Amino acid sequence: MEASFWHEKWQLQQIGFHQPQVNPFLVKYWSTLTVDNSAEVFVPLCGKSLDMCYLAEQGHDVVGCELSQTAVEDFFSDNNLPVSMTSQAEHQFFCADQVTLIQGDIFTLPLTATKSIQAFYDRAALIAWPEQMRQQYAQQLAKLIPAKVKGLLITLDYPQAELNGPPFAVSPQWIEQYLAPYFEIELLECADVLAENPRFINKNVSWLNEAAYKLTRKA
Repeated sequence: MEASFWHEKWQLQQIGFHQPQVNPFLVKYWSTLTVDNSAEVFVPLCGKSLDMCYLAEQGHDVVGCELSQTAVEDFFSDNNLPVSMTSQAEHQFFCADQVTLIQGDIFTLPLTATKSIQAFYDRAALIAWPEQMRQQYAQQLAKLIPAKVKGLLITLDYPQAELNGPPFAVSPQWIEQYLAPYFEIELLECADVLAENPRFINKNVSWLNEAAYKLTRKA
């Protein structure tokens, strides 16, 4: 999937993947990570997610990475946050009080950008990639997350043949095969959310599950 796909989606505001509210699983399960309120939290492929506002409200400093500059600028303008911008190589750093959004390709993000994080949150990144790129992303995420750091991962799973992604289906078996080499994995909840997603109903998708996992980077 080319970068131009996501740039076009944001430019045309075809952003059905953007949730207009904080994810319920984030509210329900973030505390299970038992990280300090002052912990720095990494949010890959963050878009302009309100989940970052929730994390900041808990006291966290948030570091997001997002390909689209439109999404980054929208986050700060939508939330009326004054922002300053600096550049480091091919990435731009947009900084407010508790939120730093790094605009650029996550696959070329330097490891120094996440060296001080103490937690991470992935709701939109893993499910954004088709199969081959998802495997590459899993390897990159493992490189970016320091040892023993905990994270909350939220996925969607459905019969992939019934609907073209994104979001793409990520099964428990996929999680076990491609993330277990790097992370300790604990399934927190798996819920049937088909009734809450009209797009999937309209496309005659037969079932849709949302799952929350607690991940801990292996040493």
